[in-house]
Amino acid sequence: MYTTTSKDGTQIAYDKTGQGPALILVGGAFSYRQFPGLVQMASQLSERFTVYNYDRRGRGESGDRSPYATKREVEDLEALIEAAGGSAYVWGLSSGAVLALQAAASGANIVKLALHEPPFVVDAADRRPPQDFYKQVTELIAGNRRAEAIRYFMIQGMGAPSFVVRLMRLMPGVWSILMAVAHTLPYDAALLEGHMAGKPLRAEEWSTVRMPTLVLEGTESPASLRRAAQALVKALPSSKLASKKGLGHTKKLDANLISAELATFFLGE
Repeated sequence: MYTTTSKDGTQIAYDKTGQGPALILVGGAFSYRQFPGLVQMASQLSERFTVYNYDRRGRGESGDRSPYATKREVEDLEALIEAAGGSAYVWGLSSGAVLALQAAASGANIVKLALHEPPFVVDAADRRPPQDFYKQVTELIAGNRRAEAIRYFMIQGMGAPSFVVRLMRLMPGVWSILMAVAHTLPYDAALLEGHMAGKPLRAEEWSTVRMPTLVLEGTESPASLRRAAQALVKALPSSKLASKKGLGHTKKLDANLISAELATFFLGE
């Protein structure tokens, strides 16, 4: 394990594997650097890249400081980029894709960017979280009601059927992981605030994201995620879409397929 220090003094833990150009993996809600899918991806990608797989703040072995702000998480990613030599490729998954996108818009030195199904809601006809989603998640965590926060986030935010959450509670290994990172759910909700209201993306918001960008979507994914991915490609100046069965993220990550897509995009293989 390695650590780097973010701008506010928070220690950010990461693993570094492989050789080649630097590639940073940014996980989404509930994930951390030892999440099985991320570990497998890091192993696959380390054949071609120096892979930086890190714990977002508050998760795993990374530190945390109050009050939270999305800017702090952007600074965490910038600290990882600095630790990687000052520039890097970046892949972000789900809310991690939103974080990577915000870092790119803020001027982070990202050589190429891969955004994997950011959970924007861009069509008024799609299912949307409640308007007070962020407030409700924050209040549940503030009241130390982690199990309720997990259920609320998954059902109201992610659109998961309630029986899926019940099944997870019967799987001690899975549920313990969710409980361990549940206090960071308000962070993911904050990253998505204003982008899940069923309104079209504003191209001017991302006009500074000019590095080559790949947006990934699974053809088996919910229509709302696919619409968001396609809208993002239209909004970003230098982007293209990778649409393929198996690239979805709402079930088990297909590390082999995703890694192959990333190697092709980042290295031109």
